[in-house]
Amino acid sequence: MSLAPPPAAASGVPFETAISAAGLGPFQWRLLAIFGLVWTADAMQVLAIGFTAPSIAASFGLTIPAALQTGTVFFLGMLIGASVFGRLADRYGRRNVLIVTVLIDAVCGLASVFAPDFTWLLILRFMTGVGVGGTLPVDYAMMAEFLPANRRGRWLVMLEGFWAVGTILVALVSWGAQQAGAEAPWRIIFLATAAPAFVGLFLRLWIPESPLFLSRTGRTAEADAVLARVARANGNPPPPPVIGDSTPRAPIGALLKAPLGRTTLLILAAWLLVSMSYYGVFVWLPSHLAGQGFGFVRGQLFLVLVAVAQVPGYALAAYGVEKWGRRPTLIGFLVLSALGCMLYAIAGTPGTVAAAMLVMSFALLGTWGALYAFTPEIFPTTLRATGMGAAGATARLGGLLAPSLMAPIVTASFALALGLFSGLLLIAAVAVALIRVETRDKPLS
Repeated sequence: MSLAPPPAAASGVPFETAISAAGLGPFQWRLLAIFGLVWTADAMQVLAIGFTAPSIAASFGLTIPAALQTGTVFFLGMLIGASVFGRLADRYGRRNVLIVTVLIDAVCGLASVFAPDFTWLLILRFMTGVGVGGTLPVDYAMMAEFLPANRRGRWLVMLEGFWAVGTILVALVSWGAQQAGAEAPWRIIFLATAAPAFVGLFLRLWIPESPLFLSRTGRTAEADAVLARVARANGNPPPPPVIGDSTPRAPIGALLKAPLGRTTLLILAAWLLVSMSYYGVFVWLPSHLAGQGFGFVRGQLFLVLVAVAQVPGYALAAYGVEKWGRRPTLIGFLVLSALGCMLYAIAGTPGTVAAAMLVMSFALLGTWGALYAFTPEIFPTTLRATGMGAAGATARLGGLLAPSLMAPIVTASFALALGLFSGLLLIAAVAVALIRVETRDKPLS
């Protein structure tokens, strides 16, 4: 009686084994620097809204609320860009979408400097928002796919930490433009925000396509070549070939169907609530406090101090997501942010107001760091950029809703507004607690 031969062993190794063998070193540090440069530029573009509104109003004979329409159209552009380009990155690859989005960001951001009238400025800020909105989800999807599981969370928080760098730079540029007596400070600020995007555009030509995306779309030879390049840059021998795994392209509706649907809705709820609270705390509360005699909270140099307070928040988040896990760290920061909100209720002196603002900066930006580390790991490769795009669009929706929903509440009752922000953050913590997934040390699917 003859025995049938055993089935042939699958050739190659799982992707997680290959990326771990390629190592973590100079390649990822360069990747972090390039993505971080554009992330810095994007932070400057977003935060420039508040710094430029007074001088835009003066240049075009507008009220400040009218000038703030530049922020509204910018956020609308981000919402559209995140939704569209996230999906395109899952269909056609990360690299080309990254280059297109940064090109839009840089070119339209620079063109904003030379806007001849307010209508053109609105158009150009909208288009800049489209580019910025498109870069954010794709950056995180791609960065995650170049990292081994045991270090991924920390590095994703480090990337989010460049937001603090952008905050500091835009505040200093605004302060410098005012000190120099510039006739139209907003033009200088927009020039400064566009410059890092241009540098990042050329550097991004160096970045190869995501090897995980290549392996999941059946392009294993290309994936192996990229992994060999990563290993070579890190001083390691080429890893073994990855197992071919051509995963069918997932429709966008899969985000809302089993097994992802429940998790998607919960994480998007967290993004919406955190975004509304963030813009409420750092836009509406400072405006209210300035009207009560605490005008220093809107000063550029105090905002630099607020940005510096973000750094230990990011550091603790980077430690926590690897030590305690993504969900516990995120929940902890959300609860701390909710408690920090209540510090404003007893803030009656400049010292307590400043302390409350610094605590909130520490806690809320730690929240963002943990949220950005957790979210891309939830979604499979065929939907990762789409899921991050949906999260980014939801955050922009929160930014758009915050002014219309929060302003009447802040005007009616400061205490009620504080309670509302605190409640939103606690609901976000509950939403995260209901997610049944913990992604620490888990390979990307």
